Amino acid sequence: MSNFDRNAPVWGAGRAQQTSAVEMDQGLRSFMLGVYNNMTIGLAITGLAAIGISMLAIAGFAPSGKAILSPFGVTLFTSPLKWVVMLAPLAFIMLFSFKAESMSSASARLMFFAFAAVMGVSMASIFVVFTGESITKVFFITAAAFGGLSLYGYTTKKSLSGMGSFLIMGLIGLVIASVVNIFLASSALSFAISVIGVLVFAGLTAWDTQRLKDMYLHSDMDAESAAKLSVNGALSLYLNFINMFQMLLSLFGDRR
Repeated sequence: MSNFDRNAPVWGAGRAQQTSAVEMDQGLRSFMLGVYNNMTIGLAITGLAAIGISMLAIAGFAPSGKAILSPFGVTLFTSPLKWVVMLAPLAFIMLFSFKAESMSSASARLMFFAFAAVMGVSMASIFVVFTGESITKVFFITAAAFGGLSLYGYTTKKSLSGMGSFLIMGLIGLVIASVVNIFLASSALSFAISVIGVLVFAGLTAWDTQRLKDMYLHSDMDAESAAKLSVNGALSLYLNFINMFQMLLSLFGDRR
C-alpha cells in the first residue's frame, strides 16, 4: 500500500532554474512542512479513532490481563464484519489511486483524513492483543526511528533512487507472504515478515522523503499541484509509519 504514486512523473525544467536559492529553500521547507503536517493530522485521527473504538469494544480486563469484549467488540472483532474492517483501508487506497488525478487538493486531503479514520477503526484491535503501555512505548520508538530516517532522506547528498526498485520488490514480497500466512498461521513466518518489514519500511521512509524533495525541486508545479503532491506524499509517509509501527509492535509489544 505504501508505494502509492511512487513513480509519478517529474515535470518541467525544475524550480532551481527559475527561482533564487533562498526562494527555492523557503518553498521546499514550506512544502515539506505541509507534508508532515498532513501526515501528523492523519496519525492523530487514526490514534483517536483506534482509542475511541477500543473503548467501546472492550468491556474490561480479566485478572489475567485478557481483554473482555463488549457486545459491540464481539460483533466488530469476531463476526464476519471483521473482514470488512480489515479490508476497508485497502479499498480506500484503491479509490485514492483511481481518483488521484481528478481530485482537487482539498478533496484529496479530506479523503486522506477519512482513510486515516477508517485505518484507526481497523487498528483498534491492537488494544485487545497488546497492553496499552507497550503500544505507547512502541509508538514513541517508531516516531523516533521515523524522524531519524526521514531526516536522513531529506539531508543526505547520496541518491537513494537505486534502492527504490529493491524496496518495492521487498514490499510486494511482504504483501504476498502476509496473505499466505493468513492461511498458514506460522509464527516463524510472522516473525520473519515483521523483521523484514521493519527494514523495508525504514528504507521506504528515507527514500520517500528524498523522492518528495526531488519532485518538488525538479518540477514546475503550480500551487494546486504542489498541494496535491503534499497530500500524496503525506499518505506515503503515513503508510510507512503505520506499517513500521505494526511490525515493531509485533516484535516488541507485550501481549495480553
